[in-house]
This record gives sequence, structure tokens and C-alpha cells, in this order.
Amino acid sequence: MTETYSKSRQRAEIAFGNVQTQFFAKNQAAEELESDAQSQQAKTLRLREARLAREHSNRSSATSALIAKRARAR
Repeated sequence: MTETYSKSRQRAEIAFGNVQTQFFAKNQAAEELESDAQSQQAKTLRLREARLAREHSNRSSATSALIAKRARAR
């Protein structure tokens, strides 16, 4: 059955629909921002781990080279 509402009820329904749409749009924007922040944190962590591994490798190879140089000098 179709019900017909008064004009004030129709305006209220439309206004409520607009507010509800804005609310859901804000929630979606907030979720997108949170998702972006999480992906940025994950990327930062991945890059930090790669940098630390590279620095450790460089330090190890430099130490090995220094030890080898000292051993040859004796």
C-alpha cells in the first residue's frame, strides 16, 4: 500500500534523508582517512625495516673488510 504523507512530513523525510546522507558520507571519508593512515604506517614500517637491514648489512661488510685488512697487515 502506498501512503501519502502531509507536505510537512514529506519535507521532514527529505531533510532526514539529506542529514543521513551527509552522516554516511562523513563516516566513509573518515574510514578512507583511517585506511590511508594505516597504509602509510605499514609502508613506513616496511621501509624502516629495509633501511635497518641495509645498514646492518653495510656495517657487517665494513667490519669484515676491516678485519680482513688487519689480518693481511700482520
